[in-house]
Formats: sequence, C-alpha cells, structure tokens
Amino acid sequence: MAKLYFKYGAMGSSKTAQALMCKYNYEQKGFKVFLFKQKSDNRFVENGRAKVWTRIGLSADCFEFDASDNFFDLCEKLDILHEKRVIIIDECQFLTKAQVDQLKDISLQVPVLCYGLLTNFKTELFEGSKRLVEIADSLMEIKCVCSCGRKAIVNARLVDGRIVTSGDEIAIGGDESYESMCYTCYKNKVLAQKTE
Repeated sequence: MAKLYFKYGAMGSSKTAQALMCKYNYEQKGFKVFLFKQKSDNRFVENGRAKVWTRIGLSADCFEFDASDNFFDLCEKLDILHEKRVIIIDECQFLTKAQVDQLKDISLQVPVLCYGLLTNFKTELFEGSKRLVEIADSLMEIKCVCSCGRKAIVNARLVDGRIVTSGDEIAIGGDESYESMCYTCYKNKVLAQKTE
C-alpha cells in the first residue's frame, strides 16, 4: 500500500542496512526501486556512480538529491510514478520541509520509505525528520545501544575524541566522527569535559 514511512534511529542502528534489505525485498517481488541519498555525502562513489554503503559492507547504486531538488521533477525525469515502483530515501534527515511535503503527495501513488536520523548532534530535530514525524503515515524507531547497555538516542559528534556541542548542523562522517549514546552517558561526558 502506498504510504509515507519514516524509520529512524541513532547512528549505527542499521538504518541503511535495513533500507537495502527493504530494497532487495521489493525487487524480489518485481518492484522497481529508486534509491536516493543526499549529495553532500560523497564518500561512496564507484565507477562514477553514487552508492549507498553500510558499515557491514552492503552497498547499492543510488540517485542523489540536494536541497534544491524537487521530487515531483525527479519523479517525472526518472519515470517513477507507475505501478510497482517504490522510492527509498537514505539519510532522509537532510530533506527539506518542502521535499517531505512533496514526498507525502507522491506517497499517494507509490510507497515512499525514508530512513534516517531523528536528531542532530545538538539533540535537536533535523528539519526533514521533524516534518516526517508530523506527516508520515508510519513511524518506526530502529533501536541501538549505548556502550553502557541502555538505548542510544544521542548522536554525539566527536572532535579529537571529545564531544562537541556547537558547530554546523551537517558534518558528514562515520564512526570516527560520531558515537551513539544514551542521554545519561552523553550528559555525564559533557559535564566531565567541562571540569577537566
């Protein structure tokens, strides 16, 4: 059934792996899947093609979008709005409010599955995630754990091994730049850094 889905979790919660498994499942059933990711994440390119890549080694070719793209135009250009078509967006937190509104309308015709972070490193909602929470037909949390064993909800940004709480909202990086934590561990580490 065509709906707008938002599946979110902290960094390292297997969001991208689940997006690729979902892609595979749809393709097994004869659907054509259009996988998108944000252009600013240019870490994974192979033979000139953008790729979505996971920490466990899964990858797939994808289309790219940026804040200036209109998803109605992309759907027309790629001939998406037909039966047995699906849109999957990785790193959907980078969508603009207008793009989420476009995807909501598109989801009246084809399923749109969005995977991404809920909050930034400052523990604030991303613009795209906020709008998805407001209008998605289905919300699902993908859980992961903090090193203490509690549920991780914070995407702590690290610079030289220290948590930073200010700076630009978007800084592309992986395990070397971010650590998912529970709020208690995050707060304790921030307070400990202030007393050093």
